[in-house]
Amino acid sequence: MKNRNLIIVLLIIAVVILMFVGCVVGTANIGLNEAWQILLSVFTGSKHPEISQSAYYIVLNIRLPRVLMAMVSGAGLSVCGVAFQAIFRNPLSDPYVLGVSSGASLGAALAIIVGLDGVLWGVSGLSFITALATVLLIIGISSMGNRLHTTTLLLAGISINFLISALISLLMILNQQEMDRIIFWTMGSLASANFENVAITAFFVLIGVVVISLYARDLNALLLGSQTARNIGINVEKTKKIILLFSTLMIGVIVSFTGVIGFVGLVVPHIVRLSVGADNRRILPYSLLGGMLFMLVSDIVARVAIPPSELPIGSITSLIGSPIFIYLLFNAKKKLSR
Repeated sequence: MKNRNLIIVLLIIAVVILMFVGCVVGTANIGLNEAWQILLSVFTGSKHPEISQSAYYIVLNIRLPRVLMAMVSGAGLSVCGVAFQAIFRNPLSDPYVLGVSSGASLGAALAIIVGLDGVLWGVSGLSFITALATVLLIIGISSMGNRLHTTTLLLAGISINFLISALISLLMILNQQEMDRIIFWTMGSLASANFENVAITAFFVLIGVVVISLYARDLNALLLGSQTARNIGINVEKTKKIILLFSTLMIGVIVSFTGVIGFVGLVVPHIVRLSVGADNRRILPYSLLGGMLFMLVSDIVARVAIPPSELPIGSITSLIGSPIFIYLLFNAKKKLSR
């Protein structure tokens, strides 16, 4: 228990350090001491006379919201990954791999085209609807009676992903005036983060994380199989519906503000599971902090890789996540061949 508490503390310290690094790095040259004084001014309310207004604006209005969005979205996506892997009893399950994130981006693209991006909850609402429809479609394709066939689930998710990508490409061709904005959703970026978006995303992620955490023991039971879970008193169908609803809600809101950021929900829970075991009561808090770290590191890399340009954060997470996905597939193949 002491070791676990120490690890949690170390993860929190690492998150705080990376938050500070995220506020320092970027095209504009702002030193460590300047960034520290600027962040300190948030709490003291007084500005340092030797620091320019532009430096204050860059750190507080551009970099800080971006860092906070990286933390919130990373936490939400990794927790969703834990939930999906428990529900589908498959370590390869992930909002991105199953096409749920792409489904949400389709809703965002449609909202942009029809002009709902200026309406309250327009993009978020449509993203949630299309993400939920994608989940239901994949479950419908993969279900065999009351069971979800693992191989069919992955194939259905990959197929739906390709279909949605084709639909989004078609929408871009037919609406070239909105092409740049739609490309933003397909590649993922934190560049447009602001405090309002962070607050909205954090609100829904907090609700989703709390609900999923309350069902952590039920998720453990689901890993043993639906029948076993029923035998120990778990309402399997109700639990799955609640977890899917709140997970999809989180994904829809996150994607509506950041675009598609893949493999976070696959990489982080897998690493955590190898480190702390299969108990979701431990996996969830570690994954939450791990998701923050993963996104903060990916965002920093995206900003410093090819200065003064910036890489889409989705490409960074995919570069890291794709080899891990292949490794998991290879391990699954070895188990089947035994």
